[in-house]
Formats: sequence, C-alpha cells, structure tokens
Amino acid sequence: MLTRRHFSLLAASTSLALAAPQAFAQAKAEPLPDVILGDENAPVTIIEYASMTCPHCASFHNGTFKDLKTEYIDTGQVKFILREFPFDPLAAAVFMLARCSDDRYYDVVDLFFETQRQWATQDALPKIRNLALQAGFTNESFEACLTDQKLLDGINAVKEHGYETYGVSATPTIFVDGERFQGPRTMRGFREVIDPKLGS
Repeated sequence: MLTRRHFSLLAASTSLALAAPQAFAQAKAEPLPDVILGDENAPVTIIEYASMTCPHCASFHNGTFKDLKTEYIDTGQVKFILREFPFDPLAAAVFMLARCSDDRYYDVVDLFFETQRQWATQDALPKIRNLALQAGFTNESFEACLTDQKLLDGINAVKEHGYETYGVSATPTIFVDGERFQGPRTMRGFREVIDPKLGS
C-alpha cells in the first residue's frame, strides 16, 4: 500500500529505488469518482487504466490518444475516463497532483506524460515540483496535496477496484463499452471497434 511515509521518503531521497512496485491497497476507502473527458452522454465510453510512469501509457497519450480525442471525444461520440493504476510512488504522486488540480486534471496528466522522460528519473521530486509549479501549484499547495492521505487512499482504491473487479494487472489496459480492447492501439484499431457502435 502506498502511504504518506512513502512520500516522506521520496522527499528525503529521490532515488528511483523508492519507486519499486508496491502491494495493492488494503484500505477500505472508496474509489475516487471518475473524471470524464468529453460529453458525459456520448454513446461510447472508453476507460483506460494507466500508470504515470508507464512508458507505453505515455506513448499512447502522446500519439494515438491525441487523434482519438480529435476524432471521437471532441466531437461528442466518445467519453473518455482515465483511472489511476500507479505502480510506484512517483506515479501515485503525479496522479495526486492531477486530482488536486480540479478541472485541470487532464491538462496535468498531459503535461506529465509529455515530459515523462524528464521527471521519471533520478532526482525526481524537484522535477515533479517544478512541473507542478508550471501547472499553477504553489509550494504550499504542492506539499498539501502530496500529504493528503485521504486522497492517496482513494487512488489506491481505484487501483484495487480495477484489479479485483476487472482483472487489470498491466498498463495501459483499455475498455470500450466495458469490453477489454484487444486490438493494436492505433487509430485504425480504435475505428474498427468504435465505428460499428456508432452505426458507421
């Protein structure tokens, strides 16, 4: 389970050794509510379980996802939900910052995926802090966010729910209208799944 102690350790030493995978959360907290991107009444729903330190997730978000957003999400045909599945304290910390940013959740997620190679390295904490300041945090709000145990418990609960209910164990794991997406993460692959649901 990721706890406040991990973030105290992270602040004391930013070695990636602290980012070793942790056990699934045992907290009884409820999963945090979904953050919806797009029209909540869209006919098709895509859910992605991701970790902010996952290079495959970053590759998807920095590539295919941008086209998916333009073609389907921005046009009201698909609503997209990202669910947190952090594999390490760094990923959990970034998800916490995204949650603390309120209506800028996906802006913060995009920023950290686009810069993943810069911050998911040695001396991570100062780099994460600098990016958070760019996103509008103050030093005080940054510290308050990363020491919010209730928020961390909620993120742990999202991960636990994904594991126990949907069998998620790797990222990215994508569902389209509740069915696990098995195709290649390309626009062609998504069109082949989405268009029939839209009657195209």
